[in-house]
Amino acid sequence: MPFEQFDRSQLNIRPLPERQHDIRLDEILVDPSGPRLTFEHEAIPILADRIASATKDGRAVVFACGAHVLRRGNGPLLIDLMQRGILNHVSFNGAGAIHDFELALIGASCESVARYVSEGQFGLWRETSRLNDAVVEGAADGLGFGESVGRMIEQDQFPHRNSSVLAAGYRLQIPVTVHVSIGQDIVHEHPNFDGAAAGAASLTDFLIFTSSISRLEGGVFLNIGSAVMGPEVYLKALAMARNVAHQQGQQIRKFTTGVFDLPNLGNDLSHEAPKDDPRYYFRPFKTILVRTVADGGESYYVQGDHSATVPALYDAIISRIGQ
Repeated sequence: MPFEQFDRSQLNIRPLPERQHDIRLDEILVDPSGPRLTFEHEAIPILADRIASATKDGRAVVFACGAHVLRRGNGPLLIDLMQRGILNHVSFNGAGAIHDFELALIGASCESVARYVSEGQFGLWRETSRLNDAVVEGAADGLGFGESVGRMIEQDQFPHRNSSVLAAGYRLQIPVTVHVSIGQDIVHEHPNFDGAAAGAASLTDFLIFTSSISRLEGGVFLNIGSAVMGPEVYLKALAMARNVAHQQGQQIRKFTTGVFDLPNLGNDLSHEAPKDDPRYYFRPFKTILVRTVADGGESYYVQGDHSATVPALYDAIISRIGQ
């Protein structure tokens, strides 16, 4: 007999303007030419040099970002790097896409989990579920998840679309991919969520991402604030890309990786931590900093808040690329 399933038609979905928002665009956005928090790290100039070299040589520069990168207001910096032809692929998890969508739509995002989960209202906001409609329509057209959402933001002329990384990707025709896991994002609660469409669109984005990683020789991959999506999607994509490269007598091994995050990983980042050490289970450490660069690549770790580290990297890149 089939197992009982939850009936989503019973849900009380309220208008998004009724939600208390934790962040607003006018409070968080980082101006590319504005004042900065002071942040220095020895790896920043090295990574900026590698990105400048990769740009000059036409190599891949790929950023995998967690949602907090946007919550710290770094969207304009990513967009500017895309417009300059420096950043040629950005990837987000599902939460990143939701923040980008809401910020473009209403200029605000984020809700108090503690407050709204207690009321049974967490994530159940009507306008946010339009993201699901974008994915269904895009998947039917053969688009990836990120391009589908970016297309809606741009074509429907969301009021704050100039702040949207997804819309910028659509306008510039630079891949901004979204990699989702069903059940992890608030839009999956809604009756209009189509798991088949979301899966198909996310698969398309995975294959687009893998195509970018296949051009990583001599390039740069940065994982910024993604503990699971970034390292796991990158690992599988690199395995696929290397499989084909080896068949063609080529290699993907001389490239640079970087991890930007908050944990203190210690001083020795050249070897993964032992299994009885909690750091072993922090995927960016063993996957991005150690295993995938063990045969010719280099890796760097930058510890700090994204409100300081990402702008510092941006400024260092611009100082090398020029205006």
